[in-house]
Amino acid sequence: MYKIQANASGTRSIEVTDAHLETIGRYALLKNLIDSNGIIDEAVLDKLKLNCRAILESLPEVDRDLMDLCLDVIYHKNMKALGLTNLVQLYVTWEEKKAANEEV
Repeated sequence: MYKIQANASGTRSIEVTDAHLETIGRYALLKNLIDSNGIIDEAVLDKLKLNCRAILESLPEVDRDLMDLCLDVIYHKNMKALGLTNLVQLYVTWEEKKAANEEV
């Protein structure tokens, strides 16, 4: 279980599990999400939400893991641009650790 900071003052956080991170990787939700300027703002968060909604609507049956990710993290009431920035950083770190463990 990981916690990401959701606001600048640090009073809000969102819990993220390994299952959430695996789901992000399985659906490549962060791939090509951020524009070439590298800035994560509310428009990028809205784009992620719309991508998730489109995936959910296109699946023949409900994927519980994706639904849990949406409810617990992406559509969380405290999720803002800073939270998404921290989620992206957590995912990159998590992927690096996962790759390092597979090499050993």
